[in-house]
Amino acid sequence: MTDFPATAGGIPVVAFETVGSTNAEALARARAGDMGPLWIAARRQTAGHGRRGRTWVSEPGNLYASLLLADPAPPAAIPGICFVAALALHDALLDVAHGLAPAQLRLKWPNDLLLDGKKIAGVLVEGMSLGGGPTVTVVGFGVNCRHHPANVEFPATDLAAAGYAVDTEALLEALGAALAERLKEWDRGENFVSIRAAWLARAAGIGEAIEARLPNRTVAGIFETVDESGALVLKHRDGTRETIAAGDVFPLTAG
Repeated sequence: MTDFPATAGGIPVVAFETVGSTNAEALARARAGDMGPLWIAARRQTAGHGRRGRTWVSEPGNLYASLLLADPAPPAAIPGICFVAALALHDALLDVAHGLAPAQLRLKWPNDLLLDGKKIAGVLVEGMSLGGGPTVTVVGFGVNCRHHPANVEFPATDLAAAGYAVDTEALLEALGAALAERLKEWDRGENFVSIRAAWLARAAGIGEAIEARLPNRTVAGIFETVDESGALVLKHRDGTRETIAAGDVFPLTAG
């Protein structure tokens, strides 16, 4: 076992030296009857993954943690929890990375955090319905504390490389406390207005030209805002607007 904290934000932590995936472990426990709330944390993942099944490099030194929640909000409101989680991680990093300026840390739609324009963390929300039982939601976090992948399409970095020494145990404690507060603010999806406003104030790329890569096409335009459902609003060159519920976003440079 590890020396992760026993609780984070008042919620028990189950810690592993190595696990396949903290999200998968949380979902497996839910299928076995554990409805949480419960944190799963690990030093290393052997089958870490991000959105659309992409591999998440998971060597020791970074934070890998997932929060298991049962029925955190009505199903229609669940997508908002990704914004709640990103805000909480933003809060926690500012708390533990001493000297880090808020302007250096931005939120990238839909689920990443950037440090000085480079990816430093990601959030992965997964869920399932247990027959006639509750809907389970797992909120997973991967934070580059001491290393980051190289040769990736979107540039990445880590806290240590940027000059910030952050202890993974302290970060989990701060994240647990921050997420508890943001979930309370969200109020089971009843107060996405406040969450959306806070997210937009920390967002990367608002008003800038971007490329959104969707499953069957790629579109470009100005990242105008995020709407009341959390979808990205893209303004095309002809002035028309399109809402995008999910996709991968990249900045467009002149030329």
